Amino acid sequence: MENPITIREAITETDVAIFWEQLHAYHRRDIFTAPENEDLDYFLSTEYRDHMMTVRQRPQDRAYFLFFCRDGRDIGFTMPVIFTSEDGKCFIMEFCVFPEYRGSGTGKECAKALLNWAKENGALYAELNHGSNERRRHFWKCIGFIDNGADEWGEPLMILPPNEDVPFAVEVLRDPTDWQLLKLENGFKKDIGEESLTEDKQKQLQQAIKDGKITFFMAKRGYRAVGMCSVAKYYSTFSCSDTGVYEDFYIEPAFRGKGIARKLAQAAQAWCKDNGISSLSVCCAPCDEKMYQALGFDIGLGTTFAHNE
Repeated sequence: MENPITIREAITETDVAIFWEQLHAYHRRDIFTAPENEDLDYFLSTEYRDHMMTVRQRPQDRAYFLFFCRDGRDIGFTMPVIFTSEDGKCFIMEFCVFPEYRGSGTGKECAKALLNWAKENGALYAELNHGSNERRRHFWKCIGFIDNGADEWGEPLMILPPNEDVPFAVEVLRDPTDWQLLKLENGFKKDIGEESLTEDKQKQLQQAIKDGKITFFMAKRGYRAVGMCSVAKYYSTFSCSDTGVYEDFYIEPAFRGKGIARKLAQAAQAWCKDNGISSLSVCCAPCDEKMYQALGFDIGLGTTFAHNE
């Protein structure tokens, strides 16, 4: 290939200073374009710089300050973090081609160079936020990324799914503060058109888990939680015993169609049996009835009506 894109890491103090200069220019020019943007103030702050320098210097799961190069010139930069202690995720935090080099497929060449570099450095797949920017979303879709829920702050995620065949396992959530629960909850809410969890609602959910009012089941692909469901327990005067409601049923789009739904339902049903819960029911729209019937919810209980204050 003529004039290939290469990658070099910012190592010297001079290179690191140039990297930060370009990163700040990128944030001002391309990301936080509205005047007096509070988010921009944070990303230009010493606090953010100190945090990322710490992440860059840690011995594992570190950030890399990288430049894209062509013909001996820097034409852009990127800041990935490879989580080798987790499941080999390469999270692309920043990606920029300098304005004077944009066009003619340069961005796609840089993206492919980055993904090749990530693979050579232990990454098994890649993920990123597109910031609700349709141009960036379209760009990464052209690279092969797909929409995949939201992160723990409610920002939309895209993923270039892993190719490796890793078995899925379901476990009961033990830590109510697990960030992966927030990620899945926000993905679930995004899927059904609801707002992400506020900080107050996060605390309320965590307290409900601590109090035993609700139990979550997490489907995991190694370290990564890719799906969830929950059982909310309540006392029924009809059966004079504890019963459960199956809720929060969600699987990240990239991992659907792999039998995870059945594993989650079976785990919840087995847990109910082991914990003296006499029945497990689910409320669903008519279009979802066949799906839940396939998961073992096969006794119709009529129509449910609800009233919200």
